[in-house]
Amino acid sequence: MKFFNELIETIMIKSRAGFGLADKTSVSVGNNPKEMITSVMTTVGEVSSIAYADHFLRLFDKMNVSEKQALFLAVANELDIDINLLNSALEAYSKEPNEASFTQVSLAAEPAWTELLRRLNATAHGTVRLVKMRAELLSIIRTDASLARLDVSFRALLRNWFSPSFLVLRPIDWNTPANILEKIIAYEAVHEITSWDNLRSRLAPDDRRCFAFFHPSMEDEPLIFVEVALTKKIPGSINSVLETDRDMLNATDSSCAIFYSISNCQKGLAGISFGNFLIKQVAQALQREYPNLKNFLTLSPVPTLSSWLEKTEPDTLAEFAEIDWANASGEDEQKLLEAAGRYFLNSSRKDKQPNDPVARFHLGNGAILDRINIAGNLSQRGLSESFGIMVNYRYDLPNVEKNHEAYAKEQKIEISQDVKKLLKTP
Repeated sequence: MKFFNELIETIMIKSRAGFGLADKTSVSVGNNPKEMITSVMTTVGEVSSIAYADHFLRLFDKMNVSEKQALFLAVANELDIDINLLNSALEAYSKEPNEASFTQVSLAAEPAWTELLRRLNATAHGTVRLVKMRAELLSIIRTDASLARLDVSFRALLRNWFSPSFLVLRPIDWNTPANILEKIIAYEAVHEITSWDNLRSRLAPDDRRCFAFFHPSMEDEPLIFVEVALTKKIPGSINSVLETDRDMLNATDSSCAIFYSISNCQKGLAGISFGNFLIKQVAQALQREYPNLKNFLTLSPVPTLSSWLEKTEPDTLAEFAEIDWANASGEDEQKLLEAAGRYFLNSSRKDKQPNDPVARFHLGNGAILDRINIAGNLSQRGLSESFGIMVNYRYDLPNVEKNHEAYAKEQKIEISQDVKKLLKTP
């Protein structure tokens, strides 16, 4: 793929000059979106099509936010579905449903902007450029919901291009190229990596692992990565996992694999899930390498407990805000556990799924709510989000698919006996 991208790039350098595009930055960037669209959509030759698509993307990169919004609006309006053509195709199909009439319906139902995206994807590094373009689109949609229909096609194409069968699982360690390690530092979204030494403490020891998904078209861009601690016991505190001054464990002596941080890397791939495949593949890979591993769990944050209490139980939130959770009494801890029970088990959502987004992710993957840990994360962030609570979700590999099906069909949440006793749940 790297060779292919370099080959396309070489062709583009020559083609831009051949088509007079090398220095054509005076195409009134932001003032001629229709001209940009037409230049890509009306070319017939494959090389010329790629050359104009490449030029389109180069112009896009030079635009400010308002110019990009104007271009997206032009794409949505100029390349939308032709309603008259679609109605005509549907009428023909209703009278005589055959291969030809069905083909016409399919063609008429697809907006022309889908073809535009396909042509843009054919450029060198086109996929990564489109992922970044979608990130811009998603940001603009927050203030202009009319463009959401454009994202439907964007998301559908990316789901096809980023099918799990195309993803490559790669270990990340201290010998991984520096340009990728820099991105691991930048993309870490759960527990900040504060320095290269801090990164080394997560990658170099024998009892620490990191894995990432890559796509062949984005060989130097991780899509999502997970950090893993190999331990003898199930940790209830993130400090015990991140502590650098600790006794290192030989991986062969461990019995638990703890997934303590999962970070999505590409904003432009929002809504395209990789995490469920990542955790299961990593668990299987680790079990093959270390047959002694018997327990696969997360150590997860509870990011919206405080905000949920603010909406549903403001008096409880006010009470909890006054407590020093590093030195809380048993009575206060019991109140917090009871609030956590209501949060996890009594959905306030219309779809009746768990209130917690991390719970929705792991339970939807077939995990079990295994343990609730008081004082799991006493950092400022942990206290503000959940008064220090962290959760272990267990991936019981033989039962993951059964649990996943039960959750998908009945929204049934699997809870360990320990949690049931803790929350006094039958």
